[in-house]
Amino acid sequence: MARNKLVNGSHGIWKYFNPAFYLRRPRRLALLIILFVSVSMVVWDRQSLSRDYQFEVSKLNEEVLRLQQMLEEIKSVTEDVSVNSLKDVQEDPVDAQRMQRVKEAMIHAWSSYEKYAWGQDELQPQTKDGVDSFGGLGATMIDALDTLYIMGLDEQFQKAREWVASSLDFDKDYAASMFETTIRVVGGLLSAYDLSGDKIFLEKATDIADRLLPAWDTQSGIPYNIINLKHGNAHNPTWAGGDSILADSGTEQLEFIALSQRTGDPKYQQKVEKVISVLNKNFPADGLLPIYINPDTAIPSYSTITFGAMGDSFYEYLLKVWVFGNKTSAVKHYRDMWEKSMNGLLSLVRKSTPSSFTYICEKNGNLIDKMDELACFAPGMLALGASGYSDPAEGKKFLSLAEELAWTCYNFYQSTPTKLAGENYFFNSGSDMSVGTSWNILRPETVESLFYLWRLTGNKTYQEWGWNIFEAFEKNSRIESGYVGLKDVNTGVKDNKMQSFFLAETLKYLYLLFSPTTVIPLDEWVFNTEAHPLKIKPRNDQVNLKQSNKVLLRKPAFRIRQRHYGRITKK
Repeated sequence: MARNKLVNGSHGIWKYFNPAFYLRRPRRLALLIILFVSVSMVVWDRQSLSRDYQFEVSKLNEEVLRLQQMLEEIKSVTEDVSVNSLKDVQEDPVDAQRMQRVKEAMIHAWSSYEKYAWGQDELQPQTKDGVDSFGGLGATMIDALDTLYIMGLDEQFQKAREWVASSLDFDKDYAASMFETTIRVVGGLLSAYDLSGDKIFLEKATDIADRLLPAWDTQSGIPYNIINLKHGNAHNPTWAGGDSILADSGTEQLEFIALSQRTGDPKYQQKVEKVISVLNKNFPADGLLPIYINPDTAIPSYSTITFGAMGDSFYEYLLKVWVFGNKTSAVKHYRDMWEKSMNGLLSLVRKSTPSSFTYICEKNGNLIDKMDELACFAPGMLALGASGYSDPAEGKKFLSLAEELAWTCYNFYQSTPTKLAGENYFFNSGSDMSVGTSWNILRPETVESLFYLWRLTGNKTYQEWGWNIFEAFEKNSRIESGYVGLKDVNTGVKDNKMQSFFLAETLKYLYLLFSPTTVIPLDEWVFNTEAHPLKIKPRNDQVNLKQSNKVLLRKPAFRIRQRHYGRITKK
């Protein structure tokens, strides 16, 4: 029975495949036609989508093939070029030519020193001999090390390195300026170490720093400013009335913190940071300190307030230690002190008439309408610090002030017959500026600020100003046997000294003014006040006591190689 039902059921299903069934039932025929058309449309649509998809895939494959071909073309051009040397490409041919001109100036200055004053502190180009202005510490040699390295002058750098290794001796019965020795010698050696990785520079830096340390052994921790390198007895200059000088006492922090980081010995950092802690306890509301401070009590004496000589770099280092410390909470008090000082600086700012040159006054009870060329470091400092303000409006305000001050400093140069700046300027109502002390000793401060402003704003005007200053040096200061300063920027009468900072700072900043921003980038390096770049490292306030007195070996920051423009930092 079950089998018969199945057969009958199958016969019932097959009737739907018989056309006669639908001819007798037109409604079902119409339904079948509609179903057929619907299914056909669905199938056709899917086929159409598939064709579109295949077309798009084909287009993408063609694009991938084109990009692969482009990549192969790039590889064929650069297969023998390292990633670092690609950074050496100078897009602007004018900048490239100017870099080369500055490099040639450095070669001329160095060759003259090498020929007439090798191993001595400074060259006297007119008499073609040398003079030991700093007790025979090889000031020009050490000051120029990093400039030689950055410019890619390998042969000259290696020869200087051999002199440092074999002839540099600090065991001298000489009363050294603690400030000058720190910024030039300690800073120069540490920079050479950071750039090259050669531990001889770190060993020498440690030697001279150890000889300077007794200067901080005062009742307050404010250091004496002069110390005998052989015997270690320290004192202050008699003309300062027994006081310590603000800039001389507050411009060692970068170098000694860096030395602690690189040796693992905390004693250097502890000495210099105590100075800031002591000053911060009674830091004035306007952040402006007089230039004389009692080393026993740490109380400022009644004296001049200035961003020029004897005050300048104290304020500079408040900012730069904050940058060098990775802007962390451990160095926030440096930034706080600096911002307070910048608010104080605003109280010293005036404008001349009729040309509205912005300038920074000195203060000794009342404001004095005088500004040192030394104070022309301030535009660069303000530009460097502007981005650190929590309020963007404040940052913009100080950057604008930096640009106004830079214009004034540039006009210190443009206002004289030689187009070189005097040592200081006075401002008088109705007559703008007039040169005071009229010598020029190849100072770098204005060029330094132009470098910072160019790097931080990208405004090529600062390059043009810097180039005009370089050409003025070439015209007035270059002689057959080196570079000299001018006794008078009005007459052009020459002196007989090639200052070591001309090689350390002036020529370096001019070179970097026309270099790619990848050469000593400002987010990786901090320049000390003698333009010696120090590599920013992680801040460690404990400075790993287990590594005390142990040299921390490291790889060079740059690869030594042949290059056209100079060295580029490696990350």
